[in-house]
Amino acid sequence: MLIPIAKRIWQWRGVWITTPIVAGLLIGLRSLGWIQPLEWMAYDHYMRQRPREPRDARIIIIGVTEQDLQQLDRYPVSDATLARLLQKVKQQQPRAIGLDFFRDFPVAPGTPQLNQVFQTTPNLIGIEKLSGSQDRATIRPSAILKQHQQTAINNIVTDADGKLRRNLLFWTTPDGSNTMEYMGLRLALMYLEPMGITPMAATENENYLQLGQAVMPIFESNDGSYVNADAGGYQTFLNYRGPSGSFTTVAMLDVLNDRVDASLMRDRIVLIGPTAESVKDFFYTPFSGNTITTPEKMAGVEVIAHVTSQILSSALEGRSGIRVWSDQQEWAWIGFWSLVGSLVGWCIRNPRWALASMVTLEGSLLIGTYWLFLQGWWIPVVPPAIATILAVIALTGYVAALERNDRKLVMNLFGRYVTPKIAEAIWSDREQLLANGRVKGQKMSASVLFTDIKDFSTISERTDPEELMEWLNEYMDAMTKVVFEHGAVVDKFIGDAVMAVFGVPIARTTPKEVSEDAVSAVRCAIGMGKALEELNGQWAQQGKPEIKMRVGISTGTVVTGSLGGKQRMDYTAIGDTVNIAARLESFDKSIDGGICRILISDATYTLLKDGFPAKAIGSVQLKGREQPTEVYQILSLMPESPVLQRRHEDAGSG
Repeated sequence: MLIPIAKRIWQWRGVWITTPIVAGLLIGLRSLGWIQPLEWMAYDHYMRQRPREPRDARIIIIGVTEQDLQQLDRYPVSDATLARLLQKVKQQQPRAIGLDFFRDFPVAPGTPQLNQVFQTTPNLIGIEKLSGSQDRATIRPSAILKQHQQTAINNIVTDADGKLRRNLLFWTTPDGSNTMEYMGLRLALMYLEPMGITPMAATENENYLQLGQAVMPIFESNDGSYVNADAGGYQTFLNYRGPSGSFTTVAMLDVLNDRVDASLMRDRIVLIGPTAESVKDFFYTPFSGNTITTPEKMAGVEVIAHVTSQILSSALEGRSGIRVWSDQQEWAWIGFWSLVGSLVGWCIRNPRWALASMVTLEGSLLIGTYWLFLQGWWIPVVPPAIATILAVIALTGYVAALERNDRKLVMNLFGRYVTPKIAEAIWSDREQLLANGRVKGQKMSASVLFTDIKDFSTISERTDPEELMEWLNEYMDAMTKVVFEHGAVVDKFIGDAVMAVFGVPIARTTPKEVSEDAVSAVRCAIGMGKALEELNGQWAQQGKPEIKMRVGISTGTVVTGSLGGKQRMDYTAIGDTVNIAARLESFDKSIDGGICRILISDATYTLLKDGFPAKAIGSVQLKGREQPTEVYQILSLMPESPVLQRRHEDAGSG
């Protein structure tokens, strides 16, 4: 039982060897971060292709536009202007106000008025920024807002390519004494608090934050395609609603001049920040790089809006965040596609079909991973895509090398003994014929023909060796040509003897095919006699010896395959049928048959269907056999019926 299993495993060795090598290579390159930029590109592409979600009506952005700055003729916006703007916003009774302006120093005039607004607006949140160590403020907030604990950080987390794909929810100081929330989280908590939704530890993992329906896993340094990323603080993937323009945005001067609906901001979150390009508060996002349909960068105030919206939608509506698999699951995923590519390269031997299959696989991978992305799963796409391509290419090359070796083997074994047409047919069925560099042994029905030259020993004694070899080669060349014309395999030359086999190496399985082979063998023997008549005529003129020949033909079961060692190997047939043909050729040399005596076994005679004139020699005891054999002698061709003649012509052309 173990031997067949081991044999099957060896037959698929290309798959079992290539799959782990390719998968291991891709996993290794991925762990080094070499594929990370490509994976980010795929992530960004999927993000851009994802349908834009509806605007979040819970969030209003008041942007300080370029036109606003031109009319105000200054930046930063003065405290007076900012105080007036906040008063206008307060009148609409928003649930929370986020001020995305640094106010660590006064911007006269109007500082007292702004301080008064800060003192009297409990739902107003200002910003501060942490330093690289993230345990102290490098850009301080308003002292008044800080005193009332109405500040949040606005630090961002950029990847190596400068894009924002993650967000920082909060940061706890190393000593654990202070936790600073990101502006988006702080505003979302203020919005959710009247609904009774407050932060709590998730039941599935007490380290995870849960808000209502939302559980927010902590970003780890190797999540998704990331390799040793900075995972400081409490980070999550930033799940954008879409490109710029995903929120209702109004200009600051429109608010100041009462050009907006009086209930626009009621019970909503209002974010105030610069949207003018000259302020340069813009960031690259996954939507960057596609300037035809989306702006190159996104304003910082809009980034905060996306984070806030993500938290609200997850908590209230169960909107899925960006989720990833564990490392082990991703490795298995890459290994799976490496296996699929290996199977394609191994099973599909035609390069064009292999290429078409590879394109189909890559398309399926893209469609599948994009569909999963729409469900909130970021699954590796680049590593499995590369693994599939490499596996297909590697196996296609490996299979091509094996086929070159197999073709060389086939041509070495058969090229000298069969016609090119049969050799190509053998090559087409090589998978059924070859195993471990040899032609597999198999039983099949065949007709075996043996020839020998009468009195060759006497001729060889009287002839110069060089002339003898030239004369014998002329004879062999003529006989081989006749064998090829009748679709047989020249099994071997033994001195002056020729062994040919009809019905190999591709098995002939039907009674009709076996009968055709027997007919072809007899017709071949007769053709050999005619070819010898022509040779004798030439040799008579040249003063060379004239000869007669004997032929023995037997039909039955033979065992065919490669015989020999690594240094020399031949294709041959063995078995009782071969022995009978050889004994028939040498049987009772006194029986006259003219220039070519043809003796056949009863099995062959039965298959001829009376297509040739023959006489019975009788039941004889052939040398080396215990059972007697009925022997017949072919006399000459006789007229054939049209049906039999067509069958014989087909057999002769095979």
